[in-house]
Amino acid sequence: MNKQTITGLLLIGVILFGFSYFQSKRVSGQEGALVEVSGEDVPLMVERASFEHLGAELMAASQERDENFTVENDVIRVEFSTFGGVVRDVVLKDYTTFNGGPLHLWSPGSNYFNLKTFLPQGQVDTGYFNFQHTVTARADATVVSMRLPVDSLGHIEFLYTIPREGYMIDFDVRLPETRGGSFDIDWHNTSLQNERGFDNENNYTTIAYRYPGVKSVEQLGIARAGAKKDKSEDARVEWVAFKQQFFSSVLIADGAFGGVDMAMSTHDGKDGEVKDFSAALTVPVEGESYGFRFYFGPNKFSVMKGYGLGMERMIALGWMSFGWISRGALIPLFEWISGWGIGIGWVILLMTFIIKLVISPLTFTSYVSSAKMRIIRPEVDQINAKYPKQDDAMKKQQATMELYRKAGINPLAGCIPMLIQFPIMIAMFRFFPAAIELRGESLWWATDLSSYDSILQLPFNIPFYGNHVSLFALLMAVSLYFTSVLNFRQQSAQPQMAGMKFMMLYFMPLFTLFLLNNFSSGLCYYYLLGNLFTILQMYAAKWIIDEDKLHQKMNSRPVKAKKKSAFMQRLEEAQRAQAQQAAQQKRR
Repeated sequence: MNKQTITGLLLIGVILFGFSYFQSKRVSGQEGALVEVSGEDVPLMVERASFEHLGAELMAASQERDENFTVENDVIRVEFSTFGGVVRDVVLKDYTTFNGGPLHLWSPGSNYFNLKTFLPQGQVDTGYFNFQHTVTARADATVVSMRLPVDSLGHIEFLYTIPREGYMIDFDVRLPETRGGSFDIDWHNTSLQNERGFDNENNYTTIAYRYPGVKSVEQLGIARAGAKKDKSEDARVEWVAFKQQFFSSVLIADGAFGGVDMAMSTHDGKDGEVKDFSAALTVPVEGESYGFRFYFGPNKFSVMKGYGLGMERMIALGWMSFGWISRGALIPLFEWISGWGIGIGWVILLMTFIIKLVISPLTFTSYVSSAKMRIIRPEVDQINAKYPKQDDAMKKQQATMELYRKAGINPLAGCIPMLIQFPIMIAMFRFFPAAIELRGESLWWATDLSSYDSILQLPFNIPFYGNHVSLFALLMAVSLYFTSVLNFRQQSAQPQMAGMKFMMLYFMPLFTLFLLNNFSSGLCYYYLLGNLFTILQMYAAKWIIDEDKLHQKMNSRPVKAKKKSAFMQRLEEAQRAQAQQAAQQKRR
């Protein structure tokens, strides 16, 4: 591990630590949560009012008694309410919260859904009226019809189709004669805390949306504690998602929404709630029937991808090449090994072994390069002694590069493998906290590999560290220390390594301990295994590489005259001119 490698690792750590530190919480604590839409506070539950001006039918519908009923399939249980004709509660049957309770995506009182349209008699907000309902069981689905008579000539109908399998619900809207060029949908929801670590769950909880025909997914990002974030999109939008760390509620338009105003704010983690979401969506009027869909389900890559809507892109797998590595290699590898029916601990171990095996040629090349640098260290010292003055820096560099050329050493050989492994390292850093497959899976003392493990709860909070002790993070830091010791012994022959001892042996292990104490224990377990495999590789390389034979091979290597490239010639000319200028200034 050379100077460039250590610098790269330090930079990675700073980036990751910055990502971990600048996360947010929100102070809420008020009963009757409010959300902001276009500058107005809108309560999640509305009160009935007088609607005599809209006609007898709507006035009667506003005064009828509401009724709740439940429909379920193999994976979801949906409770409907005739008041507003809406979904009132959604429970995912295959999942539980971190404390073993039922997992609610929507819950009574935490969600509000209203369609606002302009009919000949005036503005109608469906959230204020009771619908008439029928439930029809078919062989492939259950159909729930919600009808709201608006006059003697027509009605508003919400038609929900719940399939026998899966997380997608069809939601068709039929409207009578509508005035204006569009109607609006107001959707509000408060996401409940489902995971053990509030801060980590909050980091992945946001609003996501997608433009039609575009692969990428847009997100609002992270809101700080007590802060709100909002955004308006005038462009067409295919779907909008209220996204949690591992689960999402998505409203999809078969055509597209004409635009959307979005807002979210964050709670403080003390009331069992994470964020208040709101979305005001515009739907262009293009007839009397409109097709929508609801996705109520897990943020599982294979499940979301199966619907062909790009929803899997909202899973936080990283950007640019990091996301491609996760989607193209890590997820298929993880799913392939998981299909063997073995425990999750073995899955991560085998996954780590395969990744280390694939990049082992690069790692071995780095070890050989380090051995060559140790062999020629006496000759490098002679060059340094021959050119001790700063004025001779160019001559020293030329002599050193000539020595490297004769010995067949590429100075970049030690850092190139690290540069290639860097995207894999970052991809893993994003993959494990976002992998729902780790959620609820236990390993030894860790009860949930998607969250931090804790062997000791502290009565106080340590800044940047937390109020608990993660044993996996601690073991990972200890293993990194021993890995760094072995690396330092191998690289200590290099002059620039003398000043890196503190950074390698002490700062980096302590830094990663503070960084990962609150992160996924599955991630810490992976890094622990990676360090242990690295230690084995280093001992194996020490046994395989015979430095005496390598030295003989270097000495017997035929050296061919190498023509300097135009770039090298210009570089040497620039260095020569710089040295002459420095000498002239010194004489003055």
